[in-house]
Amino acid sequence: MQQSIKDRLGVIFDIDGVLLNSYRLHYECWRAIAEKHGITLSERDFDPLFGRRGSEIVREIWGGDLPPEQVASIHQRKQAQYRENLQQNFPLMDGAIELIDSLAAKGFVLGVGSSAPPENVALSLRGLARTNSFAAVVTGSDVTRGKPDPEVFLLAAQRMEIEPSACAVIEDAPAGIAAALAGGMTAIALAGTAPPESLTTAHLVVTSLRQLSPEGISELILSRRHLG
Repeated sequence: MQQSIKDRLGVIFDIDGVLLNSYRLHYECWRAIAEKHGITLSERDFDPLFGRRGSEIVREIWGGDLPPEQVASIHQRKQAQYRENLQQNFPLMDGAIELIDSLAAKGFVLGVGSSAPPENVALSLRGLARTNSFAAVVTGSDVTRGKPDPEVFLLAAQRMEIEPSACAVIEDAPAGIAAALAGGMTAIALAGTAPPESLTTAHLVVTSLRQLSPEGISELILSRRHLG
């Protein structure tokens, strides 16, 4: 399925909950730092926040009236703890390496569109040992609007030099699926972090990355472009 430049297709990956099974690490870090501030954070409260920008999560948990410097301080402490934990326990998502390699071998242009800070993304890609597989990496520091705004995915597509309609986004969170749809991209949901019923707006919902293939993703993108 080698393609000409004009006909190239792209796949944009979220990292947390897609390439890394990192929900538990993130939740435990947020829960611990909230507890130090006298706040009890349940998984039920955290679930809809997973995948959003860290500053937004702080304001949701602590309240929206915190001064910016306190928001930044809380966020930075949480992320430092997360990176420390990640180096001790790297939760690679089953099938992630195989999917990246098969897509690259078939001529797909690959990108990352993540709400995470650049330090987290860089550490994650090093752990995957696939940094060079991605033509574009967009992090939370590259955008001004978080998901469900499509900015992160549209910027990734621009850097990949792929039309948004020729891109598929693989996401695990409803906000990420909404962002992909708003950007005019094919939305593929990986259920697990969020319940499948919250992901029904996606064009395809799978429960494992091993259910995806270059041929299936290509067919999904092209069928949507034909209908459009």
